[in-house]
Amino acid sequence: MAYSRTSNSSKTINYLNRDFDDFKKSLLNLAEVYFPDTYTDFSEASPGTMFIEMASYVGDVLSFYTDAQIQEVFLQYAQERENLFALAYNLGYRPVVTNPSSVILDIYQELPVNASYEPDWDYALKIGKNSVFLPNNNSGISFLTQDAVNFGFSSSFDPTEVTVLTVVNNKPDSYLLKKQVKAISATIKTKTYSIGAAEKFKTLTLEDSNIIGIQSIIDSDGNLWNEVPYLAQETIFEEVPNTGANDPTLNQYNSQTPYLLKTKKVPKRFITRFKSDRSLLIQFGSGISSGDDEDILPDPNNVGLGIRDGRTLLDFSFDPSNFLYSKAYGEVPSDTTLTVTYLVGGGVNSNFPANSINRVGTLLTSPTAPGLNSGQYNEVISSVRCNNPQPALGGGPGDTATDIRLNAVANFNSQQRTVTKEDYIFRTLAMPNQFGKVAKAYIIQDNQISLETNKRIANPNALNLYTLGYDINQKLTTLSLATKTNLATYLDQYRLMTDSINIKDAYVINIGIEFDITVNPNFSNESVLLACNNALQRFFNVTRWQINHPIILGDINGLLYNIDGVQNVNSINIVNKVGESNGYSKYKYDIELATKDGVIYPSQDPSIFELKYPTRDIKGRVKTI
Repeated sequence: MAYSRTSNSSKTINYLNRDFDDFKKSLLNLAEVYFPDTYTDFSEASPGTMFIEMASYVGDVLSFYTDAQIQEVFLQYAQERENLFALAYNLGYRPVVTNPSSVILDIYQELPVNASYEPDWDYALKIGKNSVFLPNNNSGISFLTQDAVNFGFSSSFDPTEVTVLTVVNNKPDSYLLKKQVKAISATIKTKTYSIGAAEKFKTLTLEDSNIIGIQSIIDSDGNLWNEVPYLAQETIFEEVPNTGANDPTLNQYNSQTPYLLKTKKVPKRFITRFKSDRSLLIQFGSGISSGDDEDILPDPNNVGLGIRDGRTLLDFSFDPSNFLYSKAYGEVPSDTTLTVTYLVGGGVNSNFPANSINRVGTLLTSPTAPGLNSGQYNEVISSVRCNNPQPALGGGPGDTATDIRLNAVANFNSQQRTVTKEDYIFRTLAMPNQFGKVAKAYIIQDNQISLETNKRIANPNALNLYTLGYDINQKLTTLSLATKTNLATYLDQYRLMTDSINIKDAYVINIGIEFDITVNPNFSNESVLLACNNALQRFFNVTRWQINHPIILGDINGLLYNIDGVQNVNSINIVNKVGESNGYSKYKYDIELATKDGVIYPSQDPSIFELKYPTRDIKGRVKTI
């Protein structure tokens, strides 16, 4: 009986491309050619044909499994989930076994007044990261805040809204503070592991359902072990409060930059890796010596330190950033107890509609400050409320096989690189907000003056990164020194060694707009003019404009014509608003000279147009017929 391959219909690679019939024909041909006088009976009932068919059957089975094994080598064709995970990690992609839902929560607190009936900011709460808020359906699902909520801090990216809550005798008696924070559906769990003697690349297995990731690992001596993408990476980003005590070299501190970004060397580190059964592997480094040899300074005498097997240095390749041989991948825990804190959660049932997450669970708050009334402070804590104006979305079961294939290929193509100009812009805008928010970024190649031709020529080894941020009113402003320092530290971990980045301020050109329209007889002049003003405010919203973005007058003309009631657009005039005493940029710009063929171009130096005060800088007039 012939062996059938139809059971594996999903297989798409035929490496040998031979089946039972192919092997039988080849063996019959072999017998006829090389043994014409020895064996001549090739009928179906002959013993010789039986042996040929048995050999063909074995060849068919081996061919089938050879093809199957070859197929599992290729990411786009692999069927076994374990192989998909391994191939994804080889391409630098970390598969997801569960997707937690995320939501923006509105957090409220009541604030008492001081003797002047102003908000008493001493009672502004600081609610720590990982505080718990709950839905109203007792589902057992909790939401953890991803950042601290500091009601006493306000900035353009983290504003504190203040409104009067109660009034007594026509004077404020309490205020209501509101902030927003991101939260995910997750629960914190812990597990302990007893570690004995040191073991190179010690590996632990964390078995649980719907593991999101590791939050922290602390040993019994209180040492913190840090997670890194790969064991050869010995530095991580660390955030420290933006105070002179933490960095006295900075002479400018700005409330827009609450934290400074530092790089920290971490010999105690680990990596994690999900298995196909959804368990999580935790792997530590290879260092087992008592000395901290990662701190040894570069010295020719130290090259190859730790080699014990008698081979010469010619037999080894070395990591230029760490040419020692015993702890190149970090330390290994020994004779201690590790406490692993991790997050679980996610799934489809973690999605919730709007206005359904309104119960306060566990608040991580600071103790009562000296001099504050403890009773009133506890009342302030009990006044905390929450709500989700938008639904909690994104919860799901994790990556499917197709997700892993597509995401792994996309991740391999990006490789967290900063090679192209677009890479630098995206990486700049991706810097976390607590280190200062970069609102606009634009990068060009630096140029220099040629001494021979006295002309500007491109400098291939330097890039100029022009940036801008928002002030507390979401108006464009230059970045503070602290934010620029953080940005330089952040980009330094991703840039190519040969790239030099000059962080500069882009220029802001403030403008106003004057227009003249004719209104259809059946429409109200006031309502049409108001609709035009609102449309122009949306058009010139600063979030929609980028550095070196020109103003196309035809777009404005078409925008006004599309408003109901506008019969004709008679004129559109863009004017320059200048003067720091009036609240504008100090840079004057000749709009008329910069206009060509209905397009207003920005300056040759990277700049951005901003309609800073739309309520007063948009001036419309209705022309009567």
